[in-house]
Amino acid sequence: MTISLRNLPPEVEAAIVDKSEREGISLNRAATQLLLTALHRPKLNRDFEAFLGVWSEEQAAEFGGLLEEMRKVDEADWAV
Repeated sequence: MTISLRNLPPEVEAAIVDKSEREGISLNRAATQLLLTALHRPKLNRDFEAFLGVWSEEQAAEFGGLLEEMRKVDEADWAV
């Protein structure tokens, strides 16, 4: 399939030309690779609302206490 793009924003054009020159590939291949990269970029999960308020205050305090125990450093483990 052939698609012609006109009036590309300067930063898009520059990215395509830069990739083409850097990698020694055609402008077409550079544009295709950049599009594929954008298409397959992992989506960030910003929706953590399902996890808010799941623990009671007692459960959160208990977990916090367990974390404190794990953060203790035993000097004997680091002795040479």
